[in-house]
Amino acid sequence: MTSLDGRLVVAISSRALFDFEAENRVFEQGDDRAYMQLQLQRLEEPAAPGVAFSLVHKLLRFNDARAQRVEVVILSRNDPVSGMRVFRSAAHYGLPIQRGVFTRGAPPWRYLRPLRANLFLSANLDDVRAALDAGVPAAQVYPHAQRASDAHPHEVRIAFDGDAVLFSDEAERVFQAQGLDAFQAHESAKATQPLPGGPFKPLLQALHRLQQEGTAAMRIRTALVTARSAPAHERAIRTLMDWHIEVDEALFLGGLPKGAFLREFEPDFFFDDQTRHVHSAAEHVPAGHVAAGVAGVADA
Repeated sequence: MTSLDGRLVVAISSRALFDFEAENRVFEQGDDRAYMQLQLQRLEEPAAPGVAFSLVHKLLRFNDARAQRVEVVILSRNDPVSGMRVFRSAAHYGLPIQRGVFTRGAPPWRYLRPLRANLFLSANLDDVRAALDAGVPAAQVYPHAQRASDAHPHEVRIAFDGDAVLFSDEAERVFQAQGLDAFQAHESAKATQPLPGGPFKPLLQALHRLQQEGTAAMRIRTALVTARSAPAHERAIRTLMDWHIEVDEALFLGGLPKGAFLREFEPDFFFDDQTRHVHSAAEHVPAGHVAAGVAGVADA
């Protein structure tokens, strides 16, 4: 029996993988038949890479003759006819994507459970929220974000915010309610107490397993990019130690804009719960909004 057990499963919308912004403007006018016709007219024209293309392309390179470690599934509000162009575009770029779910406007997130998805990327905020509510790491991609650098062809580079992304929003709630001084005091007092996991902890764990099982040809490089600063840094580090997960880089920026630092790290994708940080990042790198936690939900 065919199974996806043991694989890192990435579910991704067609707009996250490919640049369908021109076509999407027709879709948003409410005429889905005109949209279908446009996609059919362009069937032989491969779509340009989208904001999450580099991430997907590199993750799929963890597959080799010995093992299929990564599965990418198209999960889209597109109609099945338009889905033909998505698959043809994937084939054009040599992406071995075989599975897809096309729902013609209906919410597709409910198929994440049977897929056992480790990550869902979509331009549709409602679908992202529903996926997060269902316990699936998910982010709203910014289709107009800067595309990833091609400077690191043998590394999948992923950057994460901490609070409300990798970690719960426990500390963020203190900051939002009582301010920075109370936040620092709270985190200093609980420095040795690991933070509860946030919505993206399962993805970080899955990436860690992939790295351990991976190939000599590809590796994963991760970064924690957080507004925390000393002394609140210690609890974040100790939490990762408690999870037995190492990140390659940790940037404790004390509220500085993250975009310029991410430009130097050059991730294939960056995840943050606050839209101001996502906007800052999107000027330089592919970025997505995690609509979770007290700040992330208010931002959405």
